[in-house]
Amino acid sequence: DRFAFEGFLPAKSVSRRKLLTGLEAESRTLVFYESSHRIADLLEDMLAVFGGERQIVVLRELTKLYESIYRGTATEILQHMAADSDRSRGEFVVVVAGKVCDESADALAVLNADKVLAVLLEVLPVKQAAAVAARLTGLPKNQLYRQALEQQDATD
Repeated sequence: DRFAFEGFLPAKSVSRRKLLTGLEAESRTLVFYESSHRIADLLEDMLAVFGGERQIVVLRELTKLYESIYRGTATEILQHMAADSDRSRGEFVVVVAGKVCDESADALAVLNADKVLAVLLEVLPVKQAAAVAARLTGLPKNQLYRQALEQQDATD
């Protein structure tokens, strides 16, 4: 459906993992560029942050004579690339499937957001309550703002 182009990630693993952690819950497909020198490190960091279930496609040397495509999990692709050092040469585009949202988890988040908003509205204005609830639940602030207005109207 939708994708987010992230370009090149930081060279250092700590910074790269921090950025990947921020993208872990992203439901859109993620697209990255990576060099031959860091492709294995990137896949290891993705395995650590995203887990072993997320589907990944690694495209090597796009539009060139030795273009190749590897599909699988981070572990499978790392094993495939380790089997032949030539597979780690060139320029890479890495495409990562977005996180699959669990419908029941989403419904639970909305229910929890209602409870959080109810408590916050007792002590904060609507805008601030929505902002704090967004940080606590991970739901969009504008959605929570509308919920807060509805809750406030219901109590008035």
